Amino acid sequence: MSVSATGYDLTPLTKAQIDERAADLTPEERQVLLDHGTEHPFCGTLLDNKKSGAYHCRLCDLPLFSSDSKFDSGTGWPSFFQPYDPEHIRYLEDTSLGMARTEIRCPRCDSHLGHVFPDGPPPTGQRYCLNSVAMVFKENG
Repeated sequence: MSVSATGYDLTPLTKAQIDERAADLTPEERQVLLDHGTEHPFCGTLLDNKKSGAYHCRLCDLPLFSSDSKFDSGTGWPSFFQPYDPEHIRYLEDTSLGMARTEIRCPRCDSHLGHVFPDGPPPTGQRYCLNSVAMVFKENG
């Protein structure tokens, strides 16, 4: 078993486990998480969320980002300057739209989450741009 520094199991899910969890996804969730799509800007349910808590992967429940690192980027998607745990994000080069971008995925279930860009605020200078449908928010307390 592979465990992150924050104590979460990072063992990749099997295809059968992913299929079982994906059975309850909406068509939009399936299109983003499994088919690497993007939701339209300014329509995600988590964009304006100001509550204190953590944003988890919708498919496998791994915590991805803390509300402490969320900021308003003005882009129309929930944005964060650092992940919950560096091991909780997987990075891949994405050249699908004729430009080089860095795609971010869940390391446990391989779900597409969004992209990361080098134009974020201090202290990291990173902007993790997420699809709301890729995440579930869990409030502290």
